[in-house]
Amino acid sequence: MDDCIFCKITGGEVPAKTIHRDDDVIAIEDLNPQAPSHALVLPVRHHATIVDLMRDEPALAARLIAVASQIGLDLGGEQGFRLVVNTGDHGGQTVGHVHAHVLAGRRMSWPPG
Repeated sequence: MDDCIFCKITGGEVPAKTIHRDDDVIAIEDLNPQAPSHALVLPVRHHATIVDLMRDEPALAARLIAVASQIGLDLGGEQGFRLVVNTGDHGGQTVGHVHAHVLAGRRMSWPPG
């Protein structure tokens, strides 16, 4: 997608601080962190929402969650972490490229918002 910021990041057109990268998934530090540790984990290939990713590439969706979980452990360890996937306008999704937020480094409250 020509105007997708995450596609530009995965394509190397826009710099980002990379935490993890493989052929299918990239993890970057969030530019506007909502916790002491806040990463975004996204597929390299463009999928607008988690629904699209599950429909088109369910194995990649599982890989995304696996990478996000490992990053959560690396950032939050035994104390815990939160994974969030916002979907659609009402779900709070602000970038139309599916991504999981990994938040760690503090106690999370409930409800989140």
